[in-house]
Amino acid sequence: MEPATWQKILDLCDKLSHVTYENLTKIIRLESTGSASAARNLDDSDRNDVDTWMGGGTCFSMTWFLYQSFCDMGLHPRLVMGHKRIEKNIHCALILPNVSLDTATLSSNTPYLKATEGSDLIAQSSFLFDPGYLIFDPLPIPLQPPFGPGETLFPLVPNSVRLVRSAQDRMELWTGGAVRGDGKLSSPMKLRFEYPLAGVSVEEFKQHWAESFYREMMTYPVLNRLDREKGVQYYYQKGNLVVRDVNGSRMERLDESVRVEKLSEIFKLSPALVEKALGILSK
Repeated sequence: MEPATWQKILDLCDKLSHVTYENLTKIIRLESTGSASAARNLDDSDRNDVDTWMGGGTCFSMTWFLYQSFCDMGLHPRLVMGHKRIEKNIHCALILPNVSLDTATLSSNTPYLKATEGSDLIAQSSFLFDPGYLIFDPLPIPLQPPFGPGETLFPLVPNSVRLVRSAQDRMELWTGGAVRGDGKLSSPMKLRFEYPLAGVSVEEFKQHWAESFYREMMTYPVLNRLDREKGVQYYYQKGNLVVRDVNGSRMERLDESVRVEKLSEIFKLSPALVEKALGILSK
């Protein structure tokens, strides 16, 4: 891959990092259309650039945007679904297979790769893109032993990420706290998702997308935003706001009287959009 193409990929990821993960627009679209397929077809990421999206998006919107963008660049990304314990196909991401780049290009443009600079794994690898979990860096997928380490830790901020190749056809994503000065994590790793690496077709992906409109998480607001510059994550669910940085997490309960104003300010959404979605949920 040409360095210019890789830089274009990084620029796309950075642009997507300014989009809020939120299910409010999803709730509004479902209420206005009455069906998941019609609501999905209204999603801004299906046609428009990030700058014109209605609000933000969930993992499906973000992953689909990257998938279309990579296809437009002549690349061949693979859509993958994520399983969480007994819940199947609850998350999604994509893989860009067989990327070959010199280590100098990778390490100079992608700071977290400096720790593994010079590795053959970096020189040619398949990369995971998981914007729906607020991971806006392409992560090289480790090879199984004896061809690779089997797992790799990425010291992202405020959450470290570990990819574990649990089998040839499967991979696990773990996240934990930031890496402290003594090399230890500020909070322990937790298993988040398992991905079957074979991937799914576009038709199957859209089917899972439609099914996601009827999951339990659509009965309450879920908002998630990462300020990469400050290394701060903001997460809101069921009335609780969690703020996470390199020093750990703190939680506060948002009073209903200031909820619209606070959510609009923190998650960069219009007050009208927040109020409308909350009104639908209160019916």
